[in-house]
Parts: sequence; structure tokens; C-alpha cells
Amino acid sequence: MVGKKEKKENKEILQKSINHLETTGFTDIKAPLPGYESPKTFIGKSSGMEVAADISAKKNGRKYFFDISLKSDKVVKLKSKWLLLDTVARLRSNRFKIITTRGHFKFTTDLLKEVNLQNKTPIRV
Repeated sequence: MVGKKEKKENKEILQKSINHLETTGFTDIKAPLPGYESPKTFIGKSSGMEVAADISAKKNGRKYFFDISLKSDKVVKLKSKWLLLDTVARLRSNRFKIITTRGHFKFTTDLLKEVNLQNKTPIRV
């Protein structure tokens, strides 16, 4: 269960990520924050798990899905989410990127290696 402190920290990182994306030229940003439309939700056929990217945005006519990586005990769920988002992005010729912050970078890179997504370089915010 996520406490109030973690939720507040997650919102701050989410807002920081959105600001970073806006300054790098992304438009039509969708995020689960007040003032933004929520990103589209996908459902895994085998598991029935509902998955939504933390942020979705457009740049140069291409859609991007972003997931914020923070240390978590729910590693299996996070791996499934990344694999599903990566698959959906590739099927639709979109892009999937991982955003992380200081203190979470090693956790993120190790997890990417475990799910065989080493070609993904996390964006540091």
C-alpha cells in the first residue's frame, strides 16, 4: 500500500517529468494529474491486467509512452507492465521510454536487463 509521502513524491516526479517533456518539444501530454487527460489503458489478454502508461505524449507526429520507474517490491507486475507497453508501442510504430530519477537508476537498469529491454536507456529527470 502506498502511503501519503510516496504519493506526494510520485506526483512531484510525475510533474518534473512532464516539465522535462514539455521543454524537449513533446505536445498533447496525457497524465493522471489534475489539468491533464488520462492516458489510454490497455488490457493484457493472457493476464487480464489493466495497464496504463504514466505519461503519453506526441513529438514529430509519433506517439510516445512513458513509464516512471521507482524502486518497488512489485517487480513482477512492473516487468509485465513494461513488456506490455513495449509490445503495444512496437505494434503501432510508437515509442516506449522509461523515466527514472536519482536513487532509482540502478534498480531500473537491472530490471530492464532482466526483461531483455537493454536497448532502452532510461531518461534521467
